Amino acid sequence: KPFLWGVDAAEEESETARIYTDAVMVEIARMLPAELREMENEVERLRTQKEDAIRTQAFEVAARLRDTERKLRAELEERKTDWKEQRSKAKTTVTEEDVAYVVAKWTGIPLQQLEEAESAKLLRMEAELAKRVVGQEEAIKAVSRAIRRSRAGVKNPNRPVGSFIFLGPTGVGKTELAKALAEFLFGTEDALIRVDMSEYMERFSTSRLIGAPPGYIGYDDSGQLTEKVRRRPFSLVLLDEIEKAHPEVFNLLLQILEDGRLTDSYGRVVDFRNAILIMTSNVGTRQFTLHTNLGFAKSGDETFSYDKMRETVLNELKRAFNPEMLNRIDEVTVFHPLTLDHMRQIVEVMLRRLQEQLKERQMSLQVDDAAKEFLIQQGFDPNYGARPLRRAIQRHVEDALAEEVLRGRFADGAAVRIRKGEGEGLLFEGAEAVKAAQ
Repeated sequence: KPFLWGVDAAEEESETARIYTDAVMVEIARMLPAELREMENEVERLRTQKEDAIRTQAFEVAARLRDTERKLRAELEERKTDWKEQRSKAKTTVTEEDVAYVVAKWTGIPLQQLEEAESAKLLRMEAELAKRVVGQEEAIKAVSRAIRRSRAGVKNPNRPVGSFIFLGPTGVGKTELAKALAEFLFGTEDALIRVDMSEYMERFSTSRLIGAPPGYIGYDDSGQLTEKVRRRPFSLVLLDEIEKAHPEVFNLLLQILEDGRLTDSYGRVVDFRNAILIMTSNVGTRQFTLHTNLGFAKSGDETFSYDKMRETVLNELKRAFNPEMLNRIDEVTVFHPLTLDHMRQIVEVMLRRLQEQLKERQMSLQVDDAAKEFLIQQGFDPNYGARPLRRAIQRHVEDALAEEVLRGRFADGAAVRIRKGEGEGLLFEGAEAVKAAQ
């Protein structure tokens, strides 16, 4: 019987392997070429941006995104049809990259190995992150060091890849750095799991992170944190405004930081060892107000002001969090206040993103220096960092450009130049006419 049991087990394993192989082959047969997959991702990105625009009542922008999405989706379907016809006539060749893509798609795990190309990428990590995050070199260096330790295998294997606390006022780049890091490491911002800790201020709400215990309302619902990480273990967990969380939340975080795992209400052990944990906090924000007027530094005594402010803020942090928590954090980073020079770099980054979006319509955009200075002045608010600049670009550039496109003034392939007008608005110049957009 032991022999027969061994034969049965071997046959079962063989059958399981065959079924898995067949499933992989079926998935590969359905798999689109890289170019079409990229188009699918772009359609999804446009859909997400459109929904965000609708939520913020930016209906002109939403209309433009809707039209772009429809056009790209139609082109995608047409190219899919052509590809399917060609595939039916040709013999499919399966490569290692095809199998790796399918497995990564099923598991959500990046299958990149630490090859020379990735090593070079990690070594220039600071430069890549700095393309999106301006004025925060210390934070970028701290994060990059921790990631390189993990990828090189020089870290405690029973703890998360990295754990960080980002301190600073609103609008200086804390969340933007988390998004940039998720895209850099995992290829998409979708790998970012964002949790608003202001929703967990009460003791009873803490259980929602791991799921309600048996017999309680909500037991059938999975944990809002554990389920997301269980489904996507290679992810970046962003805990916003961590100081607002109930003390019971910190007990859960201690388990993650120390053991790299957490047990949900179903008794399943969720692995956090491949995740990155970032906590943002406004602790000490009042000190930013005293020293830098909440977000913007004066150019004269910038270094002195930051060093004094940093010391004060870290002291506030020690009073707000217990030592057991802080001692398990890899890096605590105080973000620098933004200067006007930083704002000039940020406006370049934001306009570059808009230019990338316009490429979908084969449109080009050129903004002169005077117009950029106008946007900076319109978007300057010492209480909210760089966020008003994004709204200024949306109001003075995106909304106005969307209206001109819908009126038919700028068609696909148009070259648009924006310059400062005589009044309070910007001038949009095309091949035909010049019109002030207020």
